[in-house]
Amino acid sequence: MFQVFTIAAGGAVGALMRFWVSNGIYGLFGRGFPYGTLTVNVLGSMAMGFLYILFLERMNVSPEVRGALLVGFLGAFTTFSTFSIETLNLIEQADFAKAGLNMIVSVGACLVACWFGVILGRQL
Repeated sequence: MFQVFTIAAGGAVGALMRFWVSNGIYGLFGRGFPYGTLTVNVLGSMAMGFLYILFLERMNVSPEVRGALLVGFLGAFTTFSTFSIETLNLIEQADFAKAGLNMIVSVGACLVACWFGVILGRQL
């Protein structure tokens, strides 16, 4: 039961961080493209790769800490459902270039960021 609580607590913090980071990015770059969602997904993917290696290969971290950070925090911080609806909205607005760009950059950048996080974690 404690692990469920730690995941929920991590999720609450991750959701707030997603809100603050994405709104800060939108404040800088505007809402003409889903920059905020892209930013949190790339940062979250890099953090997932790094922490996954750190927790599973480099440190003896409890299941509660892993759950709080990997499942709770990063699960709430990254936003695949938001990515999906924003991309669908672009398609419905017939802005196919932005929709395609969002799909390619989001998936590509997140995979590269996750790989970079894995590399960083293995350098320790």
